[in-house]
Amino acid sequence: MNIKTEFENVCARKNLSYRTQKTYWHWIRRFGFFCRKHPNDQRQQRIINYLTYLAKNREVSSSTQSIALNAIKFLYAEVLRQDMGDVSQFIRSTRPQRIPEVLSRDDTLRVINHLTGKKRIMVSILYGSGLRLRELVNLRVKDIDLQRLTVTVRQGKGRKDRATMLPAFLVAPLRHHIEDVQRIHNIDLANGYGRAKIPPALARKYPRAATEFGWQYLFPSTKISEDPRAKGQFYRYHIDPSVVSKAIKSATRTAGISKRITAHTFRHCFATHLLEAGADIRTVQELLGHSHLETTMIYTHVTTTGAVGTLSPLDRSDYQPLRAVS
Repeated sequence: MNIKTEFENVCARKNLSYRTQKTYWHWIRRFGFFCRKHPNDQRQQRIINYLTYLAKNREVSSSTQSIALNAIKFLYAEVLRQDMGDVSQFIRSTRPQRIPEVLSRDDTLRVINHLTGKKRIMVSILYGSGLRLRELVNLRVKDIDLQRLTVTVRQGKGRKDRATMLPAFLVAPLRHHIEDVQRIHNIDLANGYGRAKIPPALARKYPRAATEFGWQYLFPSTKISEDPRAKGQFYRYHIDPSVVSKAIKSATRTAGISKRITAHTFRHCFATHLLEAGADIRTVQELLGHSHLETTMIYTHVTTTGAVGTLSPLDRSDYQPLRAVS
């Protein structure tokens, strides 16, 4: 049996995303290299040793170790159809509790103001709607409701749908941007393209859905690309997430901010600034799409004012101002 071919066939049957498929195959290959260096170990012990090696020798994070474990489970359960046994005895990577990096509202807006065009719109949605970067680039035109001021996130983290707010400030820029996307789509249709990648089940039920404007990516790529898993089929995919990340890095540097700012920082700012403005923490939980309130509670560590923030005793109004320290 050709393991890679069978792996690709299973991924197609399971409708795994191309990104997940690439990630799983990456860890399966690394596990294979490790097994070749330790040929005498039993199957169960090889898996335990490999996961322990990742924690102790490679010092990977707990999330990375979990991804490697999930890839190995997929290999044995779905591809090889073998029982890998009890592998729970491996040494686990520690998960440090880190406080999220958050900008002040003024600094957040300074970074956004150093962006232009659709990159400015995209980062504004990250901050104004609390989206993850992958959720942002996967938005379709139909997911934006300019009348009801909502953004619908489809198949977000944990394969969950949710609705969040759309800032009224973005209605006019988004309307112009959608008109530009419509023009690009019309040109693609005229040239024999104009198809977006949609879920296979939907494509079978509605064969023409892929060419409908509502299903086009809100932030499309600048070029049409061939489907890496289906030769001869061409689509206009979404913009590469790295384009946004690079733009944020450049804007942060231009704004003179020394903190390490990523796309996810704007999601942290969204949650923190809402809490500081007095928003209910359960409302913020729903907007972020967190399954557990404990996940949202991390932002209470960085709030400075509002419903869950408290003033320093030095800032209380009943204290007399201190003399300037010389």
